Amino acid sequence: MTNQKKQKVTEEEAPQGISKLPDLLLVQILSLLPTKDAFRTCLISPTWRRLPTLIDSFNFTCSTDREREDFSFIQNALEHSLSSKIIKFKLDLTDLSLSDCSFRPEYETLISGCFSFAVEREVENVVLWSQYSNGCTLPESLCTCSSLITLDVKHCGFNNAVISWNSLKSIELGHLMLTDDEMVKLLSGCPALETMELYSYTGFQRLEINSLKLKTLELKDYVRREDLKCRLVDVSSVVNAKLIYHFACIKGIPSTYVEDCCRDYHQVVYTLVQDNLQKLCYATDLTIGTWFTQVMCTLQFKGLPISELNCKYLTLMLHMTTFNMYGVAGLLRASPHVETISIELEYTLLDDFPIYNFCCNSELLYLAKEDNMDLLSGVSSVEFHNLKKVKIVISSDACWKDHVKRGFEKVTKLSEFMLLNAPILENFIIIISKRRRCETCSMNCLSQHLSLLANKLLGCPRSSTNAAINFQE
Repeated sequence: MTNQKKQKVTEEEAPQGISKLPDLLLVQILSLLPTKDAFRTCLISPTWRRLPTLIDSFNFTCSTDREREDFSFIQNALEHSLSSKIIKFKLDLTDLSLSDCSFRPEYETLISGCFSFAVEREVENVVLWSQYSNGCTLPESLCTCSSLITLDVKHCGFNNAVISWNSLKSIELGHLMLTDDEMVKLLSGCPALETMELYSYTGFQRLEINSLKLKTLELKDYVRREDLKCRLVDVSSVVNAKLIYHFACIKGIPSTYVEDCCRDYHQVVYTLVQDNLQKLCYATDLTIGTWFTQVMCTLQFKGLPISELNCKYLTLMLHMTTFNMYGVAGLLRASPHVETISIELEYTLLDDFPIYNFCCNSELLYLAKEDNMDLLSGVSSVEFHNLKKVKIVISSDACWKDHVKRGFEKVTKLSEFMLLNAPILENFIIIISKRRRCETCSMNCLSQHLSLLANKLLGCPRSSTNAAINFQE
């Protein structure tokens, strides 16, 4: 082997080496950077001064401490742009708080100017994030952009605008209020829509999807005002659905409601859950959150019917201490066709706050029985004839040694239950998603606990002789 002499590259030589790359490749690289960083590369050498003006993706962020500087830079960058086609335009205003009200017109002018520029150049992907205290209205030019393929909007209203997005395939809307009429116009204006995500939303009471192209529907954090009337009307085309709600009992919210209202409220919640599951029973990929397991438990105790689900892929996003074992078992019993079960377990200190629980004192009487209930006897008839894979992913920002003993016991019990009732199971995987040393006990307590769990499961009864149990960090 010959010794290769290391060459020292000077600062003067480095730009010349980079500059040998084709301009098209350099522009693609610069388009991946925050736009301000891309324009700073003009300082590398005279030959680079034109390259930032050719980028086809813009990523702008504004903050309070340099708002006028940021606004000036954005205006300057757009004025010097030579690109005839924009692939992506992102404007992040979440760190911008308008302390000077007189600056508001410039703020609105900025948003309007940015997206007029983008629409003129047939933008395909748009991200517009505003701040709650500022808010904004979606520019009219953007509402009829025929080239738009994906749209991600936060804290922006529609203001009765005409919607015409004939090419839009994916939309993500957060922190907004939409009336029934606005929702109808939105859906009718997106004939090619395939994926829709709504989070922290409120207002509309009906969601009727007539398009057979919409395959993925994600509803997270519906914001309750005075009632819970939002209903899924027709979502039969949806194959991928995610339902993650967090409704606290009405008695836990400062209000003038009396006991009868609390009882009525819970009945509305039961109907909401039953209705959602029934409407989404044909989805093949279904994700359910912790809150649903609490309600599912109560539904079973009350003898209320639960629709059979046709999902092949079931994901349960659960909080370690608040998820209900009997509720989880009810969801599993309602999913006889499931082939893959993914359980994402998280423990945070927020789990200890009662505001995150659906139940009031009367409902807790039902859930209290779960601690003394044998899960296997409660659902002894369940057998997962199609289940081939189970994946449990656990993350925690708390010390497992001190805080989550009960949660760990529930994970163990649930794991044993699935192993015992899955005759063709092939893989059972336990994964730690966040590996770090615990600040409380100065050790990786999560890793130690899950390693013990894996060893324990290796010796427990299982109906499939081919089931392999793996522990991954």
